[in-house]
Amino acid sequence: MTQALIGVVMGSSSDWDTMQHAVQILQQFGIPHDARVVSAHRMPDDMFAYAQSAAERGLQAIIAGAGGAAHLPGMIAAKTGVPVLGVPVQTKALSGVDSLYSMVQMPKGVPVATFAIGAAGAANAALFAVAMLANHDPALRQKLEAFRAQQTEAARAMSLPPLSPVLGAA
Repeated sequence: MTQALIGVVMGSSSDWDTMQHAVQILQQFGIPHDARVVSAHRMPDDMFAYAQSAAERGLQAIIAGAGGAAHLPGMIAAKTGVPVLGVPVQTKALSGVDSLYSMVQMPKGVPVATFAIGAAGAANAALFAVAMLANHDPALRQKLEAFRAQQTEAARAMSLPPLSPVLGAA
């Protein structure tokens, strides 16, 4: 098995609905990764071990998704020098705003690059990780440029539906 370059962690298996979007992007680009549950609150020793060993295991970034109090990205960032990309998972109680605030309010000196709430944030975190790796990998840079060109062409191909008839017009 190829050594993982990107770690994808989440606080609970219920976060997979969101975090699978990061894994799909990494797979699309052929980026070796691992994905697992590492709960900050229910398995802190495992979380610390994961974070502390990240660099020696060759991880170049960790995408960490969590909902609610969302301590996982910040606690991992506190225990590793590997860049941490935080993904706020949407919650029922506060729609993920609580998770977002938890991640973006990290104290000075312990950064977590934080993305949008939910699936878009997970996908963008993975694309950001791809861009980081592409800085030192010309073939990956070409794949990323091709991906972006495809997005541009898809947007150019979009058309708007015809106007709806105005109610009450004769």
